[in-house]
Amino acid sequence: MEAAAPVVNREPWNNGKIVGQKAPLKPKDIWALRVRLQMENRTRELALLILGIDSKLRGCDLVALKVRDVCHGDQVASRAVVMQQKTRRPVQFEMTAATREALQSWIKARCLRSEDFLFPSRLHRSPHLGTRQYARILHHWVERLGLDPADYGTHSIRRTKATLIYRRTKNLRAVQLLLGHSKLESTVRYLGIDVDDALDISEQTEL
Repeated sequence: MEAAAPVVNREPWNNGKIVGQKAPLKPKDIWALRVRLQMENRTRELALLILGIDSKLRGCDLVALKVRDVCHGDQVASRAVVMQQKTRRPVQFEMTAATREALQSWIKARCLRSEDFLFPSRLHRSPHLGTRQYARILHHWVERLGLDPADYGTHSIRRTKATLIYRRTKNLRAVQLLLGHSKLESTVRYLGIDVDDALDISEQTEL
């Protein structure tokens, strides 16, 4: 008679972990972080932060940007178009005056050329900043703000401006275009819009 196989109690991979959507940063947190980075002359991190917020790009697309993607000649453009790695669809984004100024300072400080990656890696094995490096930088930002790093990730940066735009305008189609989503349903899930949001909009609409 064969012996019964031992029962292996496998711990769920997500036990004790937060695996839902990562929270967007609040405007007050963004401003506090910007001021700190400016005071400490952390030119690269400042450019990375505010370009990430303005562009609303996924981390993989943000770190792979080249100087020519955001510049016209020697000047940083007010708008740019890039091809998304995940969807292979183009997405357009704006760059505010503060973002253009931060990028110009970073490009000048590093003497970057048109064909160079915008955020070169400090590791020899990678030509540009990796997504894991980007995640570690963001983890450090969140800790400095006194927030729980488990609640935030690189998608927090991508979601920050998109969430604010939706809250101010309730224009899902505009947010869909800005995020480069092919389906409106994807935008709804990404922003975490639920029935309560829909009812709030309905209650504010009088006939």
